[in-house]
Amino acid sequence: METNVKDDGVRYRDFPPLGRPLSVLVLGTLQFRETDMATVEELMGAWLEAGGNVVDCAHEYGGGSSERAVGAWLAAHGRRDEVVFVSKGCHPYDGRRRVTPHDLTADLKESLARLRTTYVDLYLLHRDDPGVPVRPVLSALSEHRRAGRIGAYGASNWSTDRLDQALEASHSDDIDGFAASSPHLSLAVQAHPPYPGAVSACDPGSRSWYRRRQLPVFAWSAQAGGFFADPPRAVGAAGHYVGAGNTERRRRAGALASSKGCEANHVALAWVLHQPFPTFATIGPRTADELRSSLRALDVDLTEEEVRWLNLEAGP
Repeated sequence: METNVKDDGVRYRDFPPLGRPLSVLVLGTLQFRETDMATVEELMGAWLEAGGNVVDCAHEYGGGSSERAVGAWLAAHGRRDEVVFVSKGCHPYDGRRRVTPHDLTADLKESLARLRTTYVDLYLLHRDDPGVPVRPVLSALSEHRRAGRIGAYGASNWSTDRLDQALEASHSDDIDGFAASSPHLSLAVQAHPPYPGAVSACDPGSRSWYRRRQLPVFAWSAQAGGFFADPPRAVGAAGHYVGAGNTERRRRAGALASSKGCEANHVALAWVLHQPFPTFATIGPRTADELRSSLRALDVDLTEEEVRWLNLEAGP
């Protein structure tokens, strides 16, 4: 998909639901903590300096510490108009699924207080409960959007069947449809879900659905937990991505990286951004150097044939 390119190389994609372009890379805050504001300052500063403008948060991250850390940074620096905040709610707690209008409202208002802002640009339902009717939840989201607490909304970890149900329910004057979806999507296929209720879009059927619908994807774990790093991070190498297929994907990413003068990690991240539907890739750097390294993926151009070859859809 085409993107707009800023002079310094940071790439953006138009996002009509918010009426502004968003950086195709998204800064994840899963590891942000109030007890380590030095790292928060380093990463947020490096992110905005590089031209990034999307920051991903969630009510669940760190039991709220992540959002409070972001809120402390925002209170100290302002710059609210420069940042597009994505946040998520309705994550299950204590074994209870919480995809209800009541839990949605409680999580959203608490996230707003933690972030020290009056609105979240893009709000996502963090998990799904397939037994819950879609329409009441969409109606509650629409009410929050009309009240100015949400700019647009969508879902994280919803199956394509449930996304279709949401599309059907949105055919109404008083309910808006989902503006985005946030499944797992990376070059490495998960051997098993890392979290209960996690949904991946790596399979051909899901990617075909997104291609038809053109629903923007905010991919989580876009770098497969460091699986393509050299050396691979332990969580990627010994955890959810072990398997012969992924070993070959990593070999191919390394071979292609050698020919392009970059690293396998950059090629794997570029693969996520070169899908036939709008993609935004969430990254989770621990340092400013890791952040700047991820930005190098924006300089990697892939052909359609290379995209297919990397994913073992062509060979050898």
